[in-house]
Amino acid sequence: MERLTCNTLVLGAGPGGYVAAIRAGQLGLDTIIVEAATPGGTCLNIGCIPSKALIHAAEEFEKAVAFSTESPLGISASKPKLELKKTIAWKDEIVTRLTTGVEALLKKTKVRSVSGWGRLIDGKTCLVTAADGEITISAANIVIATGSVPIEIPALPFGGRVISSTEALSLTRLPRHLAVVGAGYIGLELGTAFAKLGSKVTIVEAGDRILPHYDRELTRPVSGKLKQLGIEVLLNSTARGLSDSGNELVAVDGEGTASVLKADKILVTVGRRPNTDGWGLDQLDLSRDGRFIAIDQHCHTSMTGVFGIGDITGEPMLAHRAMAQGELVAERIAGLPVAWDKISIPAVCFTDPELVTAGLSPEAAKAAGHDIKIGKFPFQANGRAMTTGHEAGFVRVVARADNHVVLGIQAVGSNVSELSSQFGLALEMGSRLEDIAATIHAHPTRGEAVQEAALGALGHALHI
Repeated sequence: MERLTCNTLVLGAGPGGYVAAIRAGQLGLDTIIVEAATPGGTCLNIGCIPSKALIHAAEEFEKAVAFSTESPLGISASKPKLELKKTIAWKDEIVTRLTTGVEALLKKTKVRSVSGWGRLIDGKTCLVTAADGEITISAANIVIATGSVPIEIPALPFGGRVISSTEALSLTRLPRHLAVVGAGYIGLELGTAFAKLGSKVTIVEAGDRILPHYDRELTRPVSGKLKQLGIEVLLNSTARGLSDSGNELVAVDGEGTASVLKADKILVTVGRRPNTDGWGLDQLDLSRDGRFIAIDQHCHTSMTGVFGIGDITGEPMLAHRAMAQGELVAERIAGLPVAWDKISIPAVCFTDPELVTAGLSPEAAKAAGHDIKIGKFPFQANGRAMTTGHEAGFVRVVARADNHVVLGIQAVGSNVSELSSQFGLALEMGSRLEDIAATIHAHPTRGEAVQEAALGALGHALHI
């Protein structure tokens, strides 16, 4: 059996894990990273990146279809044809480029990569089952970055027609009828994409509205687009399983009425859970926070020298949160005086239109005891939005009434994901409404709506 030693062992090469390893390498720490699959984790391989590639392809196909009919832009084209195999091959090429890039960055910073399934024996030792045998790794510090996995529901176990987002992103034949269980961000992102590509999509949601983690004002434009695409949304309905023939999904509403839905594929997107299985959690004396590993402001667990980052440590389960934690942990191990003191973690939903939230919503700000000012500016009054033909949505700024410190910024609209960094920066810098209002925003851009929303909260928006 091969035996290795290092200062820092990172278990899992997802966004949090590989960033932790790269930063540790930059800081001169002898680092080993263990991963059973391709580096990049869920995000690069079967999540964030491939889903955004499919969403982009769907948007382009939707445009092509629009140009095959009468267009106000004066552009006409013949009826487009979709070759999904080529779309998936293009997506796979992007994924390969990114994962290869991660491997190169790890080598550049002298991080040793061990390919195989890692299982922690204790808080200092990892046993890796590799293709050519077992490897024992001893480390002074261990970073657990094992991520999360899709939640499976008993009535619809994965297999055959029933798929998770992983299988949905690898389909080479377009489902004629796609049933989506769950109206959270994953279900709506993928359901919208497949509807644009030509599938008949039905969404089954147990709650009384879509995207329950966002307020109704933000989600209203998304609901409008779902209707426009012909997507049927069954609210207050529960997926009970397959029909007797196995070819349909049975859903039951709150009054007990059953619906039988045609479904070539049934995409289950009811959330994700921390990946706690198979890597030795039972061998460690770690405090838990519900399903998650409990950590402090340094991402330290209850065991000395053991850190946790990313989805395994709780909500929000976002790649950029994991990356920030990975950087922090590496610097902490290196002895730098750092701690988690982030003001906000922007969240983006890549639906149509897109949603962005950073900081406190109006309801959350009031619940926290703040008297607030709210400024909202619609994209219907934004020149750049008009020139793209996508005018739905708005930007909303929430600030304290007494000193005008910005507490939160939200937006819904086409490409508002690109505004998320501005939102996060404004909050981290402790901006006041006057700071945003006095910052010159380039014209014509969608970003002007942020300035106008701040001006509106101050009582003198200029363009509405």
